[in-house]
Amino acid sequence: MKAGRRWLLSAALAVVAALGAGMGWFALYAYSPGPLQSEPSRIVTIPRGSSLAEIESILVGQGLLTPSRGFAPLAYLMDAATRLPAGEFELPTNQTPVALIRGLEKARPIHYAVTVPEGLTIEQTGAVFADKGITDFDEFVRLAGSPAFAMRLGLVDAADLEGYLYPDTYYFTKPVPEPEALLTMLVNQALAVYDEVGQETTDLSRHELFTLASIIEKETGAPQERPLIAGVFYNRLATGMRLQSDPTILFGLGRVGGAISKSDLDSDTAYNTYRISGLPPGPICSPGRAALHAAMHPATTDAFYFVSKNDGTHQFSKTLKEHNRAVRKYQR
Repeated sequence: MKAGRRWLLSAALAVVAALGAGMGWFALYAYSPGPLQSEPSRIVTIPRGSSLAEIESILVGQGLLTPSRGFAPLAYLMDAATRLPAGEFELPTNQTPVALIRGLEKARPIHYAVTVPEGLTIEQTGAVFADKGITDFDEFVRLAGSPAFAMRLGLVDAADLEGYLYPDTYYFTKPVPEPEALLTMLVNQALAVYDEVGQETTDLSRHELFTLASIIEKETGAPQERPLIAGVFYNRLATGMRLQSDPTILFGLGRVGGAISKSDLDSDTAYNTYRISGLPPGPICSPGRAALHAAMHPATTDAFYFVSKNDGTHQFSKTLKEHNRAVRKYQR
């Protein structure tokens, strides 16, 4: 055999051997479990727009994958290169790269439940989301307090988003929404519930109804009383009486809870309904569905007064004389 042919044959055999070795290594990599871990799973966060190299680095960093250059070629070979999702996932440990890629393709993102109670202010609502890692508190409060942002969301009578951050349980996956998107979602939910509840014939605007509902929300936690309290406030509005609602005083003073003093009653704020006539300029908290329903469907009542019975309910009275008697009985 001539030397040239022998060289070509040797080169071909070397290539075949190299390919075989490479394929053997690749198969060994693809079907060998990752680093041995004692935990059954690890939480992995893959940012939106991550490359295959970045995803591999994340998986290696979490101890799910052995460092190698085989991850990207394997993902392409499995037709999964463009189907690996972004988000936060819980992935099992001790998996082969093949199983890991297939598992990540089908992985469902971790959901975080955030419950916003009824009756919270902008700052309190922002704190709920910030404590769960869903939003930046300062940016949330800044945007929620912006008249321009309120106008963009269709709240033409509102100076901010107070009262429109609907209380409910919300579910999130990572990456979480930006504060602007989060606030838009809360306001849209509030307006959707408003439309669902529907209002009876009333002279109050939507903004005034949210304002009244927020006062009802803070006045009682007893569901059966909300329509009655709404009825009392409508009676007062109709006859020109002041609402004289303690929660409005606290809101105007920037306080949450606590007793009302004589000086508080005399405080000069736009929310002191012991001094102003009619409704305050805006909501004092975010009302829930029941409070909105009460504001839009008040009970028919002869009562003009109510006082706490210190058990979560109130005594309702038609006249000031009856009311004073109830005050002496329950507020001694």
